[in-house]
Amino acid sequence: MSSLFDLSGKTAFITGAGMGGLGAQSAMALAEAGCKMAVADLPSREEDLHQTMKAIQETGGEAITVPIDVTSEDSVDQAVRTVVDTYGNIDILHNNAGAMLRKPTVDTSLEEWQRIIDVNLTGSWLVARRVGREMLGQNSGKIINVSSLYSNLVGPLPEPAYYASKSGVVNLTRGLASEWGKNNIQVNCIAPGVFYPTNMTQPLADQPGRLESMAERTLLGRLGKPEEIKGVVLFLASQASDYMTGQLLLIDGGWSAW
Repeated sequence: MSSLFDLSGKTAFITGAGMGGLGAQSAMALAEAGCKMAVADLPSREEDLHQTMKAIQETGGEAITVPIDVTSEDSVDQAVRTVVDTYGNIDILHNNAGAMLRKPTVDTSLEEWQRIIDVNLTGSWLVARRVGREMLGQNSGKIINVSSLYSNLVGPLPEPAYYASKSGVVNLTRGLASEWGKNNIQVNCIAPGVFYPTNMTQPLADQPGRLESMAERTLLGRLGKPEEIKGVVLFLASQASDYMTGQLLLIDGGWSAW
């Protein structure tokens, strides 16, 4: 069975991979399975990104850092070119870059709304489109998008822009899976619940009782640990999931089962 999860010789490209988020955990999981890693994030997160690369290298893995702004077509193209020039191809794409806006609708500007849509939805499409061209040429590939627990429901905080963008990612996943399935490209999506601590959930700790109430909302009675994302990402990146595409996997401690 271990051979099903062996990624030796494969190349993986992960956006939003700076240390402090779930992307860094995913990157380390794929590296531990044998992947050559290209970890990408905003130029402003260069230090966090180098921490991820260092963590991979310290465990014997191979990794490069790639600056990327997923909202820029030129930046996405250059990032993918860098990965292909370095490793020759891309076998696995993990579209993990994302942004959060916890703000009521009446207080949200058009610019704020557009930024969340641009990063979470359009950014996922831009990166998938560019990497998809490489995968179509090799007639194989794995794409793992990231939505949210809140793709099918809403949470206790006002986050309408985030909800809309992440719901869009789910159907983007299905659309890409439909287009590329006959080219041996599997496209799936994970929907994390509340994982703590991460850069995105750390602000919740400043709200008295917020994390406790969210933990009580899950069937397991606790929040997710960042490292608990690793197994699901490895499954979707490996041949263990070869007959699975266009699917949404909720990783939420049972929150959505209520």
